[in-house]
Amino acid sequence: MKTKLCFWLCGCLLSASAFSQSLQLHYDLGKDRQYLTSTIEMFRPDSLGSTFFFVDFDYDGGKGNTMSLSYFEIARYFTLPLLDHKLDATLQFNDGHAVFDGAAVPLGQIWLAGLSYPVKLRNFEVKMDILYRHADYSSGAGFQYTAAWFHPFCEERFLFSGFLDIWTEDRGEGNNVVWMAEPQLWWNAWDKLFLGSELEISRNFISSDRWEFMPTAGVQWFF
Repeated sequence: MKTKLCFWLCGCLLSASAFSQSLQLHYDLGKDRQYLTSTIEMFRPDSLGSTFFFVDFDYDGGKGNTMSLSYFEIARYFTLPLLDHKLDATLQFNDGHAVFDGAAVPLGQIWLAGLSYPVKLRNFEVKMDILYRHADYSSGAGFQYTAAWFHPFCEERFLFSGFLDIWTEDRGEGNNVVWMAEPQLWWNAWDKLFLGSELEISRNFISSDRWEFMPTAGVQWFF
């Protein structure tokens, strides 16, 4: 699952009135993960704040490379009249399905609510969210910290973007701390076409209690 809050941050930095969309296609290079993932994203600001969503599809369904997973996140941000209008309240919702033997199995709904604020780190900005988290599959409430960044460099020929999520959940064996990060590096090959890579870093995600590192090769088109 490729959380794309970095794209939401990209839209914020480009323009307060920008409307942004992109389509990404990644080929996963990790062990036992040689399949494609497509992602479509949208960011739309308005007079009250902004809306962001993305939808992921994994194509690891065996013969014909059919869809094996669908997942989406939608986040609504409301700008508060505090701290120079940089502080946002946010409400977010995540859901999806995995496909096993032709049957769709729910991944479990997740609701999040909290505050969001940009923090300046040297020459680029990191958007930080502190969130209350409620997941269907967790026996208790949890919390999530998200950091997202977007940094063009070399006269905007390259982009360094990504996110870090840290959250807590209880799957019946006590509270676990889950780590997930997806730094991305993109090269502006032509017009709105970007070529690049993503490295998915995770621990305690799904069933793995080890650190895992899964690279991709990707292409992205902004429209």
